[in-house]
Amino acid sequence: MRKTVLQLVGVVVTMGALAWASVPFYDWFCRVTGFGGVTGVAQGDSDVILDETIKVRFDGSLSRDMAWSFKPMQVEMEVRIGETGLAFYEAYNPTDRPIAGQASYNVTPYEAGGFFEKIECFCFTEQVLQPGERVEMPVTFFVDPEIVNDRDAKYTHTITLSYTFYEIDLPEQQAALANDAETGRTVN
Repeated sequence: MRKTVLQLVGVVVTMGALAWASVPFYDWFCRVTGFGGVTGVAQGDSDVILDETIKVRFDGSLSRDMAWSFKPMQVEMEVRIGETGLAFYEAYNPTDRPIAGQASYNVTPYEAGGFFEKIECFCFTEQVLQPGERVEMPVTFFVDPEIVNDRDAKYTHTITLSYTFYEIDLPEQQAALANDAETGRTVN
C-alpha cells in the first residue's frame, strides 16, 4: 500500500512539474522554430540579399478595452529577401488620460514566422501615450534568406505582420504624475 501511495505522489509531482514547465517551454519552442507565427529577433541587418522579392502586409488591431486608435501607415510593401525593411504604425490616444499599451504580434503564414526577423520594434517595450498624443512607431525587419530553402516556407509569397495593442498598467512614475494631475498637486 505504501509503495502505491508513493508512486501516485511521484506521478502527481511529475505531472505538476511538467504542467508548470509547459508554458515557458512552449514559448521557447515557438521562438526557436517560428511555430504559431512567432518572429525572430536579429541583432543587425542580413548579410545576404537575394534578387527574389516577397510582399509584406501590415495589420493592426486593438483589444476590446483599449481606447487608442492604432493602424499601419502602409498596407503592404515589397522587399527583396534579406533586405532591411522599415514600416511605421500610428497610434493615437484620444482620451483625457495617459494610457500605457503593449503590443502582441504574429506572422502569417505560420511557416514564415521563423524567417521573419525584427531588428527593432515598438513591440519590444511598453508604450505610454499622453492625452491627445499621436505617435509613429517603427518596425525594422528583414526576411531571412534561408526561407527559400525551407521545405514549407519557400512557397510563401506574402507575409502578414499583425499587431494587437492591449492596455496595461501605467508605469509607477507615469501613474504618480497622472494622479498628481488629477488632484492638482505639483511634484517637486
